[in-house]
Amino acid sequence: MKYLVQADGKLPNLALMRLSSFFKEQGEAVMWAEPRSRMLSDVPGEVFGSSIFEFSSKARNNWDAWVWPDRIKWGGTGVRVSSSLSEVADIQWEDVKPDYSIYPWFKHSIGFTQRGCRLSCKFCVVPEKEGRPVSVATIEEIWRGDPHPRTVILLDNDFFGQPRESWKARINEMREGGFRVSFSQGINVRQITEETARALASIQYRDNEFKERILYTAWDNLGDESTFKKGVEILRQAGVPPKHLRVYMLIGYAKGETFEQIKYRFDELVSLGCEPYPMVYDQTQKYLKAFQRWAITGLYRAVKWEDYRDPRKEL
Repeated sequence: MKYLVQADGKLPNLALMRLSSFFKEQGEAVMWAEPRSRMLSDVPGEVFGSSIFEFSSKARNNWDAWVWPDRIKWGGTGVRVSSSLSEVADIQWEDVKPDYSIYPWFKHSIGFTQRGCRLSCKFCVVPEKEGRPVSVATIEEIWRGDPHPRTVILLDNDFFGQPRESWKARINEMREGGFRVSFSQGINVRQITEETARALASIQYRDNEFKERILYTAWDNLGDESTFKKGVEILRQAGVPPKHLRVYMLIGYAKGETFEQIKYRFDELVSLGCEPYPMVYDQTQKYLKAFQRWAITGLYRAVKWEDYRDPRKEL
């Protein structure tokens, strides 16, 4: 018996889905572990856990307490940057089809067309973990096929970082195949070009729930202001309006960053017509967490920050 544990993340865990397929091909029974499940104490077996975020250590500790002591074999970037499925078996894991049956509620398809990233942001482990961009799959290969909907969540960290002929082929697949696509990890607006902007405008991009016309992107560094704004304008001219951009703002990370600088970034995004989404680096910073709540709940449209923060005792 093999048990699977997902410590964090809202989307289905692709590594666990591939592990499930691999184990089943070996003739093993696979079961999704549940917290405090009596079955885990009654039926012995190996337990494999995946964790994306380093700050999920508390969740991992809770799982370790719920299951047999020291029995969970943890993997994932949240545990070790170098962690990979090759620790389980030395095979071509990109060729292993994911087992969607462990997420029966999930109706879409999910995967990577490319791995790696062109950039070297200090807060990101992708370049260290995956290296330079390389193409790994087509949209048709990621799609589960009929009768499943033509809705695909891409986990690519740098979609346009793969060779030009590759991303153009993927865009053609999306457009000609009638696929709706969510770039869940975002598009790098700082490196957008007129060509890539036109490509995005030509496809049916959506949010992760496929309910809204949303492109995820980020503005993490105040020093990138002019480059970011230029990218937003290039997208607008190509047919992607700023209101379609959900912009993640990393806050509380840059050394010496003041709240005034954070608020300036936020206000500029609002004035551009984008949707700001602050992401707090240090989860213990209650002031910034309150700012995040005020922003992502949309309260900023009705209540000024100064009026929102003052009465809150935890600040």
